[in-house]
Amino acid sequence: MYVQLPFDELKVDPNQKKRIAYFYDADIGNYAYGAGHPMKPHRIRMAHSLIMNYGLYKKMEIYRAKPATKQEMCQFHTDEYIDFISRVSPDNLDLFAKEQIKFNVGDDCPVFDGLFEYCGISGGGSMEGAARLNRGKCDIAINYAGGLHHAKKSEASGFCYLNDIVLGIIELLRYHPRVLYIDIDVHHGDGVEEAFYTTDRVMTCSFHKYGEFFPGTGELRDIGVGKGKYHSVNVPLRDGIDDATYKSIFEPLISKIVEWYQPSAIVLQCGGDSLSGDRLGCFNLSMSGHANCINFVKSFNIPLMVVGGGGYTMRNVARTWAFESGLLNNVILPTELPYNEYYEYYAPDYKLDVRPSNMYNSNSPEFLDKILTNIISNLENTKHAPSVQMNVVPNDAEDLGDIEEDTAEAMDTKGGSEIARDSAIQPDNEFYEEDFKDKEDRMIIDSKDVTEHKSAPATTATTPKEEESSTTKLTDEELKEIREMNESI
Repeated sequence: MYVQLPFDELKVDPNQKKRIAYFYDADIGNYAYGAGHPMKPHRIRMAHSLIMNYGLYKKMEIYRAKPATKQEMCQFHTDEYIDFISRVSPDNLDLFAKEQIKFNVGDDCPVFDGLFEYCGISGGGSMEGAARLNRGKCDIAINYAGGLHHAKKSEASGFCYLNDIVLGIIELLRYHPRVLYIDIDVHHGDGVEEAFYTTDRVMTCSFHKYGEFFPGTGELRDIGVGKGKYHSVNVPLRDGIDDATYKSIFEPLISKIVEWYQPSAIVLQCGGDSLSGDRLGCFNLSMSGHANCINFVKSFNIPLMVVGGGGYTMRNVARTWAFESGLLNNVILPTELPYNEYYEYYAPDYKLDVRPSNMYNSNSPEFLDKILTNIISNLENTKHAPSVQMNVVPNDAEDLGDIEEDTAEAMDTKGGSEIARDSAIQPDNEFYEEDFKDKEDRMIIDSKDVTEHKSAPATTATTPKEEESSTTKLTDEELKEIREMNESI
């Protein structure tokens, strides 16, 4: 059943238009887990800087989501856990000795300044992205601050405190009968799988390293229980998987799941720790190999939410997420990095590329064939998309807009409301005077050459002064023609 596919160059269709909502909060890079901790929210700021300097902001609607409230977080998490997260800080940690053990806060998941605000930003972006997909306001929503897939109902785990993915999927389920969750992080998406383990309305599919590796879950035989039986798909992989091998198992499996399950929305967690050279990862994917998954899922033209996740070599995560943002906008970004405030991080080559190493690939064709055969035989057990009983969809929260920044004063001083600026996308046929500056200069030079050529064979003697004036006159005429041409365009 397993067939090794060739890994071709990535292609996009520039004529295909996607409405993309991109969520980013400038405060996200201010939070730090602590010195020496591998998780660094600063990488999201680095990725955003690349996305902006590549000019992708002209193609997307950019939003700063309202942070998730306690009430919204408690749609999945327990009240006492969220209450603890909101009250604990490095200063009062001694008062919560029992709670630290109960809620698994400590070594991997330290308490740092602004922890609750950090969780609010992550959850708010995913929930707002899901809400915009529900209302048909966009085709793709992006929230790189999200993707924290290990957090449990009442427990922090694996650097994750709030499971923004589950909150986003709960929001999607208000409108969509079936949601597919795909996870390409090197770690198993245990928090999301656990949340929807007993329902057939969400199918989870996780590609991860299995065997003496955190979190230790995600065995091939974990397929769900009750109504959710056969709706949890786990693809346990071994060290060193490369681009061609990953593509050969990812594409046929996702195609089969989409064909069988017929989801009306997809959530894609694109953790960057499956890239080659990651501090905590053990896969050997290049930037193109990782991005191929995003490009393939996008090709189904199903409403899609893209969230971040792991990734502990900051420069590689930033490069890959910027490149994938380009693919989602149907643009292949140039390899040469534009200058940005974190340019030094990308030394010594300053290229938009993550290259694979010569790591040994432990995933044999026989091993992958066994996995693929097993999963597809499980899917065969129920050969239809589960139906959903009709229900009244609850009302959306009232959208009051960005009130504070939409006052008359704000519009006067900033030249327009915040909402209007967020929604602004530069059309492809837009142009500015500077776009034609080089062209105009070239035409001026050409006109001078023509003038010199015309004046060369003249038999009547002219003084240098007369010759200079005739040249100037011709150049002015040429300039006038150029200006008229620009105005007509």
